[in-house]
Amino acid sequence: MGEVVCMTGASGYIASWLAKLLLHGGYTVSATALEGAKERLRLFQANLTEEGSFDAAIDGCDGVFHTASPVILDNYNDPQTELIEPAVKGTLNVLSSCVKASSSIKRVVLTSSMASMIANRNLHINAAIDETWFSDPAFCEEARQWYVLSKTLAEEAALKFAEENGMDLVVINPAFVIGPLLQPTLNVTSDSFLSFIREGLV
Repeated sequence: MGEVVCMTGASGYIASWLAKLLLHGGYTVSATALEGAKERLRLFQANLTEEGSFDAAIDGCDGVFHTASPVILDNYNDPQTELIEPAVKGTLNVLSSCVKASSSIKRVVLTSSMASMIANRNLHINAAIDETWFSDPAFCEEARQWYVLSKTLAEEAALKFAEENGMDLVVINPAFVIGPLLQPTLNVTSDSFLSFIREGLV
């Protein structure tokens, strides 16, 4: 109660619910993107690919939820610059800002994805997937699964950085996320789920 947490990408589906629950729980939230700021919500401008961009938002916080990452499943021109670079570089930029604020940061939570665990040639239908599973970057490239590759490389980079810097990092790997929306527009997974309904697949 009363602690301050930073949340990147607070306009996203998971992040918007986290922000709501944290505010309800008495936390002060430093967010890098969210409309309708109210009590205990401080908004900061930040850019995933700009080094030091998250310094101000993270300074003085007790914890960080890094949820910001581009979600483009198709219709992109250059996956390297539109997906992979912002995901990997953005994660490392956030973690670098956490190191600068290490005197106050107790824990960093990274929202990754099941995508970073299941794109693997060795995956079979009865496999028990746990924290030892990682998607194979070479397989992702061959299959042109650029979003999956971006999440895989970002998580790998985060784990390596955290180990090298003695950081308390927790990674969560949600799958298909749907539910009530706090945002004014549909997120990618909710829109995909609606398309399944329209096509009679659920």
